Amino acid sequence: MIELTAEQRQALTAEQPPRVIDPETRKRYVLVAEEVYERLKELLYDDSPWTEEEMDLLAEEAGELLDRYEP
Repeated sequence: MIELTAEQRQALTAEQPPRVIDPETRKRYVLVAEEVYERLKELLYDDSPWTEEEMDLLAEEAGELLDRYEP
């Protein structure tokens, strides 16, 4: 874990989330509070074992099987 300097801590008081850059890779990051990150993760993270495409294919296959065995 990285500990903030006084200057970095002061940047956290700004209205916008602070943005940081890795000087070696030039990759940019946005620093958000842990509770904000957790809420975003809950909204965006899908931990289901199936992708949308896989679920669509399974539904299609199930429909085809039902069509074959209807009396």
